[in-house]
Amino acid sequence: MGNICSRSSNETDPFTQPGRVVGAGPSDRNAAPRAPVPTKTNWKATPGRTLGESNGDGSAAGTDEARANAAIAAQKRAESASANKGKLGAKLAAQKAQSHAQTLDQVSRTERAARDADEAEAARRWN
Repeated sequence: MGNICSRSSNETDPFTQPGRVVGAGPSDRNAAPRAPVPTKTNWKATPGRTLGESNGDGSAAGTDEARANAAIAAQKRAESASANKGKLGAKLAAQKAQSHAQTLDQVSRTERAARDADEAEAARRWN
């Protein structure tokens, strides 16, 4: 698309212009304007301020209020997410609430029920 979309007012390809010899200094014909070098300043003359320090206009108080509002909103989101967990979420919460002994007892009951079912199946087959 390069030549189709370009206008004649565009600059020509930089490789078609004559170049300079390797090792020669930079060309001054297209020198871009440079920003002035800043004067030396004594940075240690003014003490820095600590994070969270107010700068006189009460902006630190505003950030504390914003933080508190964000924390309250996050707490409300967490509470609403835990309240609407549905059927599987309720089962998971009940499982997490079990103690170690209760969990082992439940596993033991499940295994006993499986063994009883296997024994009943063997009795039906007359083994």
